[in-house]
Amino acid sequence: MMQAQPQKCNHRATTIFPMASLLLSLFSALLFAATITESEAYSTTVKAPYPGYKPEKLTHLHFYFHDIISGNKPTAVPVARGPATNSSATSFALVAIADDPLTIGPEITSEEIGRAQGMYASADQNNFGLLMAFNLVFTKGEFSGSTASMYGRNPILSKLREFPIIGGTGAFRFARGYAQAKTFVFNITSGDAVVEYNVYIWH
Repeated sequence: MMQAQPQKCNHRATTIFPMASLLLSLFSALLFAATITESEAYSTTVKAPYPGYKPEKLTHLHFYFHDIISGNKPTAVPVARGPATNSSATSFALVAIADDPLTIGPEITSEEIGRAQGMYASADQNNFGLLMAFNLVFTKGEFSGSTASMYGRNPILSKLREFPIIGGTGAFRFARGYAQAKTFVFNITSGDAVVEYNVYIWH
């Protein structure tokens, strides 16, 4: 009966192959990591935000905002009311959509330079305070075609109110700043109002 011959072990082979396998795995991991790092990059530093970029400047805009809720052609229209709006001392939960003219002077016949398009809502149960969300859309002059976005709280009984400018388009890309509003005329009978605005925008 023949006896099985013991197999000789090639120590050199068993040492080299695991080493090669380890190096191959390490190379693959590094390549994979490099690929992931490149594909997951989410920010890039650029020389200018857009073609034709100019250094930042501060612009002051002055105009009058006409909020007309009476007559046959109102510029602000209520679109929603809450269950307790009518009994609320502050008309809480009243929501209105507006497309209000912006003029150079306080008269409605003055030259129109844009529109205030957006919404306001009574958002304070204890005091008269409106949530304002408007795009100031400019249609005349240097900033025709540009918009500035205004958002904030309007305590309408205060003499001077202030809202943030949080963005814009066109000439007002990257805009930030603030708007100050002061009631010029308020008609108690009709509810119509003319509000003077001074707006300061970095852009």
